[in-house]
Amino acid sequence: MSRKGLIFVVEIIKNVLKIMKKLCFSLLMLFVLAATSKAQERQLVCHAIAFYNLENLFDTVHDEGKNDYDFLADGSYKWDKQKYEHKLANMSKVLCDLGTDKLPYGASIIGVSEVENAHAMTDLCNQPCMKERGYEFVHIEGPDKRGVDCALIYNPKAFKVEKAFLPLYVYENGDTTHATRGFLTVQGKLAGDDLTVIVCHWPSRGAEGIFRDWGGKQVRQLTDSIMASNPNMHIVVMGDMNDDPDNTSMAKYLGAKRYEKEVKQGDFYNPWWEILRGKGQGTLSYQGAWNLFDQIVFSKNMIDGRPKKDYKQLTLHSYHIFQRDYLMQESGKYKGTPKRTSSGGVWLDGYSDHLPTCTYVVKEQ
Repeated sequence: MSRKGLIFVVEIIKNVLKIMKKLCFSLLMLFVLAATSKAQERQLVCHAIAFYNLENLFDTVHDEGKNDYDFLADGSYKWDKQKYEHKLANMSKVLCDLGTDKLPYGASIIGVSEVENAHAMTDLCNQPCMKERGYEFVHIEGPDKRGVDCALIYNPKAFKVEKAFLPLYVYENGDTTHATRGFLTVQGKLAGDDLTVIVCHWPSRGAEGIFRDWGGKQVRQLTDSIMASNPNMHIVVMGDMNDDPDNTSMAKYLGAKRYEKEVKQGDFYNPWWEILRGKGQGTLSYQGAWNLFDQIVFSKNMIDGRPKKDYKQLTLHSYHIFQRDYLMQESGKYKGTPKRTSSGGVWLDGYSDHLPTCTYVVKEQ
């Protein structure tokens, strides 16, 4: 090889070495960045917390002292074993679907209303998908004359129940003849944090607003007492309030605020206010308009970390109204509204006149 050719080869080798050096440095930097990112990556645990009004989950047997006659074989709904078993299957389908938008194992906690008794809850939790999930329930028989109560369904692998009690709703006008649902209160641990869940079903729209205002006032007294005894307690209040988020029972007496910046100590954050008034979405339809009675609100310590994504304690992450095509009327006068079990005396084999609400909370592990 000539001297000129040798110089040319040497120059090529030098250039190749330079390129390899730069490449090795780049790869090294990528490795360092990847390792740093991995070290800084936070491990978050996520749980779904939901609520669903089951619309008259009655069994087929009369309960002494309860006005459940419509749900007997000779009652107005002609309620029988077939209809009851279909109702159980339909309800379990929805309950097992809750939370699966983000979590394959579904919801950890589900509050429910309009259940007749522990027998109906046992049958519900024995449905195949519920049993496979391992769901258990808390139910305390209440004084409601029609015989409907609230209950809490939970996955014991996630939520460790420690205590449950039922503060009664009190008519502040001294009425003792129209007993209604109490406030099912369940306390335990979720992701290692203390959590209280209060499941409500406030007086119906057939009563004046002041009766629901009393519900809001009494639940606020309850939550204030709980926070006084344990300032680290996280509190979730949920239920069919029979009021919208901006009605006084929720906004004034419970103190559930529309915006996070408005939430003071003892207050709650109500994300459904913006969903209803800002986006026009609701959970039940009446005379062509949407209401959002099915709400889940959160104590201040469950939103404090949201602005900086500081998830050192249980923190609200996201929320939505749970809607599936199978839950909605597909045709007719009520197209686009929730498909009920029965309507106008006709059995529709539907679900409920309410849609569920679902929220997600996270915590850094």
